Amino acid sequence: MRARTIVHMDLDSFFVSVERLKNSRLNGLPVVVGGGSDRGVVSACSYEARTFGVRSGMPSKMAHYLCPDAVFIRGDMEMYTRYSKMVTEIVAEKAPVYEKASIDEHYLDITGMDKFYGSYKWTHELKESIVKNTGLPISFGLSVNKTVAKIATGEAKPFGELCVEQPMVNQFLDPLSIKKIPMLGKKTYGVLRAMGVSDIKTIRQIPPVMIESLLGKNGKSLWEKANGIDNTPVFNYSDRKSIGSETTFEHDTIDVDKIRDIISEMAVKLSYKIRKEQWLTSCVVVKIRYSDFDTHTLQKQIPYTAFDHVLVPTVKELFAKLYQRRVLIRLVGIRFTKLIRSVPQLDLFEDTPEMIRLYMSLDSIRKKYGERIIRKGNSFVL
Repeated sequence: MRARTIVHMDLDSFFVSVERLKNSRLNGLPVVVGGGSDRGVVSACSYEARTFGVRSGMPSKMAHYLCPDAVFIRGDMEMYTRYSKMVTEIVAEKAPVYEKASIDEHYLDITGMDKFYGSYKWTHELKESIVKNTGLPISFGLSVNKTVAKIATGEAKPFGELCVEQPMVNQFLDPLSIKKIPMLGKKTYGVLRAMGVSDIKTIRQIPPVMIESLLGKNGKSLWEKANGIDNTPVFNYSDRKSIGSETTFEHDTIDVDKIRDIISEMAVKLSYKIRKEQWLTSCVVVKIRYSDFDTHTLQKQIPYTAFDHVLVPTVKELFAKLYQRRVLIRLVGIRFTKLIRSVPQLDLFEDTPEMIRLYMSLDSIRKKYGERIIRKGNSFVL
């Protein structure tokens, strides 16, 4: 496989940085986004708060204890979504191939850029353009694949930039903690630590057959990452725009209650699917086709989400606005568009951990027994 040049760009403490744009008095202060109540969970925190031990996913009660002087902010996903799209528009305008990996990070494939323009210089200028046009601090890693580039970004933060060329990959990775390896789960981390493995170099030195026998396919992937091997392509963002479902009625209908139930069930199934695949949507589209084949669609921009209790009401709202002719309907469909990869803290914006646990429990049951095992009544509200 030919040598590649991959960039990973990640906005620094994104939610906090957006809040500081809105309120400059937060600059330099320990700031915690999310977890406004004692039952809440920290969604994001500033670097100042992290020095006290505050981390994303931590119960807010613990964050209050560790950093009593922190400024707690409920969070505004609509505003964060807006700024995320601003950054994506700048990247899309300049990058030949890019992938929006989450609300605050992008991968770029700029292979061949050195033939006419220095890759590092080009990426640095892109970073400056983002900072100038949005006011948001951002870091980047530049290397031979997505794994090394992402790790490099983490080492460069905050507001840094780091280039790791092929000859330096192992030297760069070896001393780092295994925690730095992307997608390393808690269970796998526990197994490795129990074996006395703490740094990436140790994984690299374990025979691949041995680690695969211990961890299965995940072991092989882990060993490859520890050796700086990752052939995963940068998926063009336009290839992952949407997911949808539609149904054509056996007999054209005007039964509005029936149609609402059908589109609600569609929304529930698609919500589960994007959660399972770790996606979020920021645009909902509803489509109806009348008996005379006259077809109409209506869409609504929303803050990034994958929750039924947000998406189902949005689908119903759009259908109510769209269905104006009051004649027989032949087909109805919904689509979630502008998808991005989910990140754990987005699920913590709800100030009620019980809500999150409920979703996790329901999804776990669906995964074990099938999607059809759980059905919601039309009036059920989480």
